[in-house]
Amino acid sequence: MNDFDADVIVVGAGPTGLMLAGELRLNGVSVTVLDKLSEPMRQSRALGFSARTIEEFAQRGLMARFGEVGVIPVGHFGGVGLDYQVIEGGSFGARGIPQARTEAVLGGWAQELGAEVRRGAEVTGLDTAEDAVTVAARTADGDIRLRARYVVGCDGARSTVRTLAGIDFPGTAPTIELRFADVAGIQLRPRFSGERVPDGMVMVMPLGPDRSRVIYFDRTEPLRTSPDPITFEEVAATFERLSGEDISGATPLWVSSTTDVSRQAVAYRKDRVLLAGDAAHIHLPIGAQGMSAGVQDAVNLGWKLALEVKGQAPEGLLDTYHSERHPVGARILTNTLAQRTLYLGGDEIAPLREVFGELVENHESVRRLLAGMVTGLDIRHDVGEGDHPLLGRRLPERELIVGDEKISSFTLQHTGRPVLLELGGDHGLRAAAAGWADRVDLVAADFDCEAPVDGILVRPDGYVAWVAPTGAGADGLVTALTRWFGPTA
Repeated sequence: MNDFDADVIVVGAGPTGLMLAGELRLNGVSVTVLDKLSEPMRQSRALGFSARTIEEFAQRGLMARFGEVGVIPVGHFGGVGLDYQVIEGGSFGARGIPQARTEAVLGGWAQELGAEVRRGAEVTGLDTAEDAVTVAARTADGDIRLRARYVVGCDGARSTVRTLAGIDFPGTAPTIELRFADVAGIQLRPRFSGERVPDGMVMVMPLGPDRSRVIYFDRTEPLRTSPDPITFEEVAATFERLSGEDISGATPLWVSSTTDVSRQAVAYRKDRVLLAGDAAHIHLPIGAQGMSAGVQDAVNLGWKLALEVKGQAPEGLLDTYHSERHPVGARILTNTLAQRTLYLGGDEIAPLREVFGELVENHESVRRLLAGMVTGLDIRHDVGEGDHPLLGRRLPERELIVGDEKISSFTLQHTGRPVLLELGGDHGLRAAAAGWADRVDLVAADFDCEAPVDGILVRPDGYVAWVAPTGAGADGLVTALTRWFGPTA
């Protein structure tokens, strides 16, 4: 039996699930998104996204939908000041974009491409067979069952999909709690990177002309065990004690908290079930890495899963989703836990902060390492042999001359297809790649300045899979095309 309700069922209509839905639709794969909420959340835990995620949105032509977007050039690592512009494209992330807005942009894009989003559908069961997965869900109109080739859990830290699939989620228990409130009707001094105070830390993030998010860590308060919600009165009293600023007269819009619990799924794939976003990894929210990591998961997975569904994927391609993204997730957990210690530790951490600060101040290599780590701009995948510095790394935005027109290299990636750049004339690339014309776009282009290479093969996620040094021609191109995009048509 091969009757499917969709090629892929995505569980969770947050940024990760909606980005994945759009990526799948770009590649001609049918997708249904299920979400247990009857309408999108209005609260926004995330307030921006990282420099690499800005690039990935730009690769799909999505940044214009956000309107004018400012970036934060200077931020911190664990409270130690850091200029993120030390690396090309570096920033501390997009400034003040609520998660609800990001979801609206991604949801609109995915549905324009033909994705079906079904809200008010809570997944209750998962049955995996050799050639399909059946999902059971509860809706207001009764129980339903949907059948798909694959299911991807993008349903958050308490992922039902992960639990039903039996994928372990080990990690560290929470030790601290950050509390926050979105408030209106009051002017507060911005503290973008936060400030350490005698009993903890305070932060103020502007959300608009008279709106702010206040965040604090109080070292004197034990970790909460009560299920009772935090009140605004509690937040206001503690924030005033820590910062000296009275916010009690403000209008509270949202009050919540988060902890430093850090967990990662042991596998991002189990048979026909995959995980992405918070379903695969959770950590202390710092440096715009949480939601951004989920979006990056989706961009890495989408094209691979689409090729698998269409029967075009080379053997083992889908497994590279885990092998590439699991180490990235592990590194995020490590750096956020390190930042927690530096940022929120007590006086006993002062010597460590002093030494760390000296390293950052005096060594550009340290600044570049930390900026690349937090932004995701230094990710390098194993794409095979070769020592060219671009191999396995993302292709930064470049101005290309295509015909008589100057365009951004990101424009070529709006379709979600791989791009083979033939630079500076015919080097035999076109003939070598002819068998992949159904799934790879070949573009003859020039750089404004002399091109250092003859050709570049860029994967749909923006990472370079093959480079032809000047004079090398098409050597190795067929191997790279076969490895990433399957045999010829």
